Amino acid sequence: MQNKTFDILKNIALIVIPALTTFIGVVGKAVEWQYTDITVIIVAAVGTFLGTVLGVSNRTYKMFSSDE
Repeated sequence: MQNKTFDILKNIALIVIPALTTFIGVVGKAVEWQYTDITVIIVAAVGTFLGTVLGVSNRTYKMFSSDE
C-alpha cells in the first residue's frame, strides 16, 4: 500500500467514521429514524475494523522496514 493511500485511509478511520457515526446517531434520534441504532452499530464496526487493519498493517510495515 502506498503512503498516500495509507494516510487517506487513516484519516477516514480516525476522523470521518467517528464523526459520521456521531452525526447519524444524533440526527437519526432527532428525526426519530427507526434504523438509527443499527446504522450506528454498523458504521462503528466498519470504523473499528478499518482502524485495526491499518494498525496491524502499520506495525508490520515498521517491523520489516527496520530490519533492512
